[in-house]
Amino acid sequence: MKPKLSEQEYKQQLSPESFYIARQHGTEAPFSGKYYDNKEEGIYKCICCDAPLFESSTKFDSGTGWPSYYEGVEGALKEIKDMTHGMIRVEVTCANCDAHLGHVFEDGPEPTGLRYCINSACLEFKQTK
Repeated sequence: MKPKLSEQEYKQQLSPESFYIARQHGTEAPFSGKYYDNKEEGIYKCICCDAPLFESSTKFDSGTGWPSYYEGVEGALKEIKDMTHGMIRVEVTCANCDAHLGHVFEDGPEPTGLRYCINSACLEFKQTK
């Protein structure tokens, strides 16, 4: 994992879209991200610090247009109550660098019943096969 950087350093390191989403709590349009339909085996890592976040074995097609997972890597995620935009949701951030990743909902598949709805722009995929 990379060390946590200043916001200015993240701005220099990331694309404008990734900076907006990961550091300024933005979101990408559905079905626009590079990983929403990825079916390769591997690990999804944080675009900001390279921390492992999700394993491909936990990814599923939620039909929402964003990469969706039923479980994160143990200890990799923080969940924060989000009351923006007139809604009550649970924001998901990287536990290592606080990058905004997306939100988690309780309408996912077994075994957890969770759906981590994550922005592709916040992820880097490392193929294992």
